[in-house]
Amino acid sequence: MKREVFHLLEYGLYVLGSKAREKYNAQIVNAFMQVTSEPPRVTFVLDKGNLTHDFVKKSRVFSLSVLSEETPLDFIGRFGFHSGREGDKFLGVNHKFAQNGCPVVLDYTLGYLAGKVIGELDVGTHTLFVGEVEEGEKLKPRRLGE
Repeated sequence: MKREVFHLLEYGLYVLGSKAREKYNAQIVNAFMQVTSEPPRVTFVLDKGNLTHDFVKKSRVFSLSVLSEETPLDFIGRFGFHSGREGDKFLGVNHKFAQNGCPVVLDYTLGYLAGKVIGELDVGTHTLFVGEVEEGEKLKPRRLGE
């Protein structure tokens, strides 16, 4: 198989957050998809080695901040190239908490959703989670005029 065919698939860029007791964390993800509209269900995949994976697995709740195309690389790097085990990724980042207690990034965010995990599948190095969305809000238009 020629693996470069995977480069033809298009992805968004998101910050997926979760919590464990009073702690919270988030990471960059690009594997997130709506699977049904009624009830509103989504699926996402997290690496088992990531702290956010541990939090989702324990708490069974998540949030997703949809990033704009204008998001700078250093902001993406804060959530994608650093571990929450080494420090607070949210220091200096404008954010709030969803009703389920998970963090929602507000900087560079078009909208967010939050919900609970209703299923999961072990896929080797990663876990595929199925979630039911319980909250969501559009914060900014994707493009001017929307």
